[in-house]
Amino acid sequence: MDPLAGSPWSAPGTVAGFTQSLPNPVLVRFAETEWRRGDRARVLDIGCGAGRNAIPLARLGWTVFGMDLSWPMLCAAAQRAREDPIDGRLHLALAAMDGLPIRDCCTDLLIAQGIWNLARSGAEFRRALGEAARVARPGAGLFVFTFSRTTLPPQAEPVPGEPFVFTQFSGQPQCFLTEDQLVRELDVVGFTPDPGVPLGEHNRPQPGKLHTGAVPVIYQGAFRYTG
Repeated sequence: MDPLAGSPWSAPGTVAGFTQSLPNPVLVRFAETEWRRGDRARVLDIGCGAGRNAIPLARLGWTVFGMDLSWPMLCAAAQRAREDPIDGRLHLALAAMDGLPIRDCCTDLLIAQGIWNLARSGAEFRRALGEAARVARPGAGLFVFTFSRTTLPPQAEPVPGEPFVFTQFSGQPQCFLTEDQLVRELDVVGFTPDPGVPLGEHNRPQPGKLHTGAVPVIYQGAFRYTG
């Protein structure tokens, strides 16, 4: 039943840690702004984990669809939802990022926090972006939080035949894109940068300090679906 059984993502300690994690405050502010647009209703949280962002957004009034491949994470999110007065506004499904069980053109806000970087190939990454575009309504917002190429030393080489998939960080294939690559890949499927949350890097090493690679450098920003 759990596609990630035996992996760190479904380990009890990992699930407990995600259950206690606070929501992303930048995302929450962006969602509040989107809600005030007046015609916003549905959120898709791709890789929702234990509901750290999904439940606070449901509290704001959004109807939230949370997808994850870890059954224990979804169970933790469901338990939190039962204990929270969100009036049934959180719906959960076991699903992969590149196979969303959602109909076309039905989502007003999409969240891809820490999920697209887990794609194991450029093809999987692009399928995931294509799925996000498929389910987005015209004008839908997209909040992205994903690994930056700056995480790795300049001399690190990608997996042969792959433009931005590396194994040096964790031993497993993961996506680390430059800003130009990320913006270009999203543009291909119809997402353009949104000035409400300018794309920026977090955890970037300070000049003059050694880059240990222990903590990933993260791109965070908002985009808008223009079709």
